[in-house]
Amino acid sequence: MRYKDFSALTTVARLTGLARHPYDLTRPEALSPARLQSCKSSACGFDLLYATERLDDEVLAALQALADEAELVEQFMSMKRGAVLNRIEGFASEERQVLHTASRDIFTEQPHYPEATDKAKKELEKLRLFLEDLASGTLVNANGEPFTTLVQVGIGGSDLGPRALSLALQAYTLPGREARFIANVDPDDTAAILDGLDLGRSLFVIVSKSGTTLETLTNEELVRTALVRAGLEPKEHLLAVTGQGSPMDDSSRYLASFYMYDYIGGRYSATSMVGALTLGFILGYEALLEILRGAWEMDVVGEQTDIRKNLPLLMALIGVWNRNFLGCTTCAILPYSQALSRFPAHLQQCDMESNGKSVTRQGHAVEWKTGPIIWGEPGTNGQHAFYQLIHQGTEIVPVEFIGFRRNQRGLDIEVGQTSSQQKLVANMLAQSLALAQGKEDANPARRFPGNRPNLVLIAEQLTPYQMGALLALYEHRIAFQGFCWNINSFDQEGVQLGKVLATKLLHLLANRDKSAPAQVRTSTVEEALLQEAGML
Repeated sequence: MRYKDFSALTTVARLTGLARHPYDLTRPEALSPARLQSCKSSACGFDLLYATERLDDEVLAALQALADEAELVEQFMSMKRGAVLNRIEGFASEERQVLHTASRDIFTEQPHYPEATDKAKKELEKLRLFLEDLASGTLVNANGEPFTTLVQVGIGGSDLGPRALSLALQAYTLPGREARFIANVDPDDTAAILDGLDLGRSLFVIVSKSGTTLETLTNEELVRTALVRAGLEPKEHLLAVTGQGSPMDDSSRYLASFYMYDYIGGRYSATSMVGALTLGFILGYEALLEILRGAWEMDVVGEQTDIRKNLPLLMALIGVWNRNFLGCTTCAILPYSQALSRFPAHLQQCDMESNGKSVTRQGHAVEWKTGPIIWGEPGTNGQHAFYQLIHQGTEIVPVEFIGFRRNQRGLDIEVGQTSSQQKLVANMLAQSLALAQGKEDANPARRFPGNRPNLVLIAEQLTPYQMGALLALYEHRIAFQGFCWNINSFDQEGVQLGKVLATKLLHLLANRDKSAPAQVRTSTVEEALLQEAGML
C-alpha cells in the first residue's frame, strides 16, 4: 500500500473551502428534529449523536471522500491482517506488527491473523485454568486462605487501561475480590497501596513487556521487601505478565507467568494479558469474555467503508474536521458516569502517545496538524469546574460526551419526579445543546456564543460488553486519524530521551563522591542540575 500525505489528498482542498463557512449551530432551526434524527449512527449498543457538530451533508460527503481517498479502511484491514505498520521508512524503527485486535478475534473461525489469535487463545486458556484454581480453592495461600486482592504493578499502558476498566466495572466485582494498582515510582504511591493491605491474601502481578522497566522493577522490589518483612515467601504471591524469554520470564521468582507480545503496544494492551489477568480476577472469566466480545464486535464495525455505519471512522473524521479544518487544538472527553473516572486518562495516553507525532511514515516533517490535546473528567462535577472555559472562553474545545440511560448498581431515588440517573443524562444533553446553540443576552458576561462543536455517545448501561465496545471504539478512532495524517501511531520515541537522561542522572547519584568539593563534583550540566536541585 502506498501511503499518501494528508496535504496531498485532493479532498483536503475541498474541505478547506467548506470550512470557510461551517454549519452555524446558532441560527434559528439549526437543530431541527429532522437534523437530530439524520445525524445519528449506531453500533454495538451505542448511539452516536452528532447533530451538534459544525458540519452538514456536504461536509459529511467530503469526509467520506477523504476516507476513501486515504484508504483508511484498507489501512485498518492491513493492520488487522498483520502488516508491519510500526515503522518509519528508511530509518531505524521497531518494525513491528500492530495486532491488538488479534487478542479478541477469538469469536470467529476465520481470524484475520490466526497465529496471533492462537497465542491469545492459549494465554486465555491458561488464565481460565488459573482462575478456576482460585475459585475452587486449589490455589490458596500458605495458610490455606483464598486470595482476595490482586495488585497490578505496571506503568503507562500497563496501568492506565486496566485501571480504567477495573474502576469502570467495579459494580460487577465478584464477592470478596478487589483490585489495586501501583504505577508511580514515587514510593509514597506504593506505601499508600500497601498500607492496611492483608499481604498474606494478596497477589501482585508485575507487568513489563521487556522485563526491564525501571519504575516497575523498583516497585517490585518494594513489594518483595514488604512480603519478606511480613514473613511471606514472595514467589507464592507474585505473578508476571511479560514477554516470553524476558528477564521476568522466570519460574523461580514468580508463581505463574502470562505472556504479552511485541505486536501489541502497551497503550493498546488492555484486552491482552496485561488487562485480562486483573479483570478476570475481579470479574470472573465469563465477564472478561464479554469485554473481549464487545471489543471484537466493534472491531468488525471498523471494517465498514460507509462512515455513517462505522462509528470509530466517523468519530475520527469528525475529529479531523475539527482539528485540521476548524483549527481546534484540543478535545475534551467527558463521561457522565463516575465509573469512567479514569477512562479519559487512559485515552489521553492512548491518543497523545499515538498521534503526538511530527514526522510522516517516510520520515518527513508533517505540514499539517496532528493529534490534539486530550483531557477530561466526569460530569456533572466538571460543570462546576472547567465548563466555564468551554462555554465562554476564547479557546474552542470540541467535546465528546459519554453517557448511559441506566446506572450500574440499581440504587437511585426520585426527587422532584425525576431520578438521579435522569438528572445526570439530562445535564449531559443540556450541556450539548448549550454548547451548540449558545444564548444571546444584553449583558455580555451572560452571553454564550455557541457554535462549540460536540457529540454524544450514549448506551443503555455500562456493562462489561459495552466497556469492551467503548474501548475498541476509541482505539480505532485514534488509529484511523493516524492513518489519515500519515504518521506512525504505534511507536513512542518521544518518551525515550527523558528515560536516557534519567538513567544518566541516576548513575551520577549512585556514584557520587560526597567528599569531593562542590566545584569538582559539578563538571557537567547534569551534575550542576542535581546540585541546584539539592540532590548532590
